[in-house]
Amino acid sequence: MRVLALLMTALLAAGSLAACNTAEGIGKDLESAGQALQEDAEDAKD
Repeated sequence: MRVLALLMTALLAAGSLAACNTAEGIGKDLESAGQALQEDAEDAKD
């Protein structure tokens, strides 16, 4: 029973870390897209 609890904890921790990396990647992609839109808007304004 103790081994099962340890295994479940390890799997949960691994899943959480993977989700953080995914969310971080999406955040960087959105930031990059927002920056490109801002640059295009500034170019159009000129």
